[in-house]
Amino acid sequence: MYTPFDLRNRGVVITGGNGGIGYGMARALLAAGAWVAIWGSNDEKTHKAVASLAEECGDASRVHGFVCDVSDEAQVDATFQKSVDALGQVDACFANAGVGGKGTALVDMTLEEFRRVQRVNVEGVFLTFRAAARYMIGRGAGGSLVATSSTAAVEGAGRNSHYGASKGAVSSYVRALAMELARHRIRVNSILPGWIVTDMTQHSVENEKFANAVMPRIPMRRWGDIDDFGGIAVYLASEASAYATGEQFLIDGGYTKF
Repeated sequence: MYTPFDLRNRGVVITGGNGGIGYGMARALLAAGAWVAIWGSNDEKTHKAVASLAEECGDASRVHGFVCDVSDEAQVDATFQKSVDALGQVDACFANAGVGGKGTALVDMTLEEFRRVQRVNVEGVFLTFRAAARYMIGRGAGGSLVATSSTAAVEGAGRNSHYGASKGAVSSYVRALAMELARHRIRVNSILPGWIVTDMTQHSVENEKFANAVMPRIPMRRWGDIDDFGGIAVYLASEASAYATGEQFLIDGGYTKF
């Protein structure tokens, strides 16, 4: 029997796990047997997500939720320790929390708006991965770090340059960490979503003009769904990906290949 995808007795942290892609990941990881801690910045939304996931997997003891602003160093370090305590161990960490841009042209963009996006999308990944790496190195059992980047890291993101810059930084950061942490048996990879229906993208995908311009560029002719990320999450958290590191996994319906 082939069992590398079996995640029973494995602990997984997912930042931004209370909605969108992170929630889709959490759903699949729980179905594969993992114990999961989701982080979110909104208390009510996080607790509702925990209740929903617990009901779906049928075992409330395997789902934990924590409120955390990933751009706050003290909060990240404290919440990671709480996650370890709740799960017993952390074998994989998904730095998925992120914020979008506001469609602002470069000439109109303030420094504060640029920094708002970097604080969460870049510094948040740094702080989350630093906490996870310190723990995994200390534990000595290896592990998996996964960052949610974006196709904006590899394609032009007009009027969204600060978002593209943040995701390009994440992809480069992941490649560097993959080299640095391999000696500790910690693999580091990124996932690049295309146009996925989430709260962040809802306004865009529901805009007829936008949809008419973008949909013809998606060979699969549909928007992505949060459950499209379950398989890659289970793969990267499992032993099936034991020799995969430094990679960019594009989940975009062929968008970047057109």
